[in-house]
Amino acid sequence: MKTMDYYNQYADEFTVSTFKVDMESLYQPFLAELQEGTRILDVGCGSGRDTLAFKNKGYHVDAIDYSDELVKKATRLTGIPIKLQSFYEIDADDAYDGIWACASLLHCERNRLPEVLEKMLRALKPKGVIYMSFKHGDLDREKDGRHFTDLNKHQAEELLNQFKNISLIQLWITIDKRPDRTEEWLNILLKKHDQ
Repeated sequence: MKTMDYYNQYADEFTVSTFKVDMESLYQPFLAELQEGTRILDVGCGSGRDTLAFKNKGYHVDAIDYSDELVKKATRLTGIPIKLQSFYEIDADDAYDGIWACASLLHCERNRLPEVLEKMLRALKPKGVIYMSFKHGDLDREKDGRHFTDLNKHQAEELLNQFKNISLIQLWITIDKRPDRTEEWLNILLKKHDQ
């Protein structure tokens, strides 16, 4: 089973387990960098939880996901036409003030992370910000048919050091917000320079 097949098959269960999770403490540092009403791209939006939260806070939100079933669910839940697209296919230029990639790039092949970050930076306006989160660790692994690229602080810094046009705002570890989970997450918030 491929990662996408997992999300198509378990879209209902995934939505139930993630949709009501309180993400406010993660939204706060990201939104603190954005003006009200600016444009956000939600990369790998899943159930549409964060897309809906940003929409309800007055932001203009575009969202993509690579699972047909999740795209349908997120479109219904948010009232926003979610685009069926992989993070490998991001092709916008200077379009967004913020890019939110919560628990999505952890499915990116490790050797393609620089390529995907490059595409996201191209889609970002100068002084725009990107939030990304990964399961904290250093492994490439399979679980329930899904591929995971875990990241630790050292690997994150190595990735970011490949880019001259960004500054790291914050790099921090949190515990999973779901009540039955104790996994650690690595959170990254960065800003694109204005040149």
